[in-house]
Amino acid sequence: MHGIVPVNEASISEERLEVRGHALILGVVLFLASELMFFAAWFATYFELRGNSRVWPPPGVRLDLVESSIGTLLLGASSLFVLFALRRIRKRRPLLARAWLAGAIACACAFLALTFHGWTKNGFGIGSHAYGSTYYGLTGFHALHVTAGVIALTYVLVGANKPAFAAADAAGADAIGYYWHFVFAVWFLGIWPLVYFVR
Repeated sequence: MHGIVPVNEASISEERLEVRGHALILGVVLFLASELMFFAAWFATYFELRGNSRVWPPPGVRLDLVESSIGTLLLGASSLFVLFALRRIRKRRPLLARAWLAGAIACACAFLALTFHGWTKNGFGIGSHAYGSTYYGLTGFHALHVTAGVIALTYVLVGANKPAFAAADAAGADAIGYYWHFVFAVWFLGIWPLVYFVR
């Protein structure tokens, strides 16, 4: 019959394989799901202690909202810069990708510096009371995640022109990008409003 194009089953199966997610991405998504449960346990602890305390936070606890807001903006800018960098990697423009990654790392380091500076100004410690334990637990573990993210972003920065991070093979860079966006989302949607606004 005229007008009928024979279907090649092999080509269909190849097309289906092409749209499947990369195993590395799946692994990172599962890892981030477990990390989300980890932070959720901290959030639940915070609300439980807050609900059972007459005064929360305890007297004498003063946190710097301005400094934490600046840190939040820096971490948000860093997440945005990573997004721009990954787009440049996919377009095989490593120099621009490195510039964006350098900016992202600089913003992240500034966020960590503000976090450490805030800790030095606090008039309480991790062992002072339940609030201190949850505050330093949440912000401390998040700072560890930011530090791990800075190391991972530096790895992408150094290897931005390597075949492993090029165009269609950029699953490694994408995975690190997902991790970094998660780190920002946990801070912006969870830790920052919980600690600085839910009093």
